[in-house]
Amino acid sequence: MSQILIRFLIGGVVVSAFAIVGDLLKPKSFAGLFGAAPSVALATLGLTVATEGAHYVATEARSMMAGAIAFFAYACFVSWAMLRYKTNALVVTMCGMLLWFGVAFGLWRVWLK
Repeated sequence: MSQILIRFLIGGVVVSAFAIVGDLLKPKSFAGLFGAAPSVALATLGLTVATEGAHYVATEARSMMAGAIAFFAYACFVSWAMLRYKTNALVVTMCGMLLWFGVAFGLWRVWLK
């Protein structure tokens, strides 16, 4: 129960900090981007270092970076395809998910395994 409380407090503080940073930037759509994912990742890493140790957290952090790189490739592809070809968003995102998973598992195979 104490881990849940700590995660709640750390997550709340970090979400608030990232929301302030996102609110200061233009366009305002960045506020949501800076609000959730980084704060959850930091809260998870903070709790994990306390319970599992630094070696385990290093592996987790590398996995998070690989996921972020894969998501960046996905987002670039979807943006490019939607602007270039004006196609159905569902089709582009479903095809893009194949790219996302391919990059993520490729990075896992090469970098993390």
